[in-house]
Amino acid sequence: MRAASPARPEGDMTAVGLKAFGRIADAWSLSVAEAAGLADMSESTWKRARKPGFAGDLTRDQLLRLSALAGIYKSLALYFSAPLAESWMTRPNAGPLFGGARPVDAMIEGGLPQFLQVRSYLDALRGGA
Repeated sequence: MRAASPARPEGDMTAVGLKAFGRIADAWSLSVAEAAGLADMSESTWKRARKPGFAGDLTRDQLLRLSALAGIYKSLALYFSAPLAESWMTRPNAGPLFGGARPVDAMIEGGLPQFLQVRSYLDALRGGA
């Protein structure tokens, strides 16, 4: 009889990251397509991933995206009041990283490098590094 394998840290990170991002997606009122695009997964996978007990694994890129999104969420909450912090991702933005596009669209199109630039941009706005 095989002994039960120890919990994998990657599985824990996946569960925590998906739960946190699900809450963030709700707070930002993201559509299924927008949330799936930010998480770099299909809409059907995102719908499955939101359910408790999701058994899939996330790639390193997907985990980094979720981590960056949590940082972006925190920065927005610290820098802006609730209504703007919750709508910032889906409002057109004339800032240097967006050129009039919505941050959510720019990040989906630009991938992880754009996520990290947005996080750095917001940290700089609030006086961070």
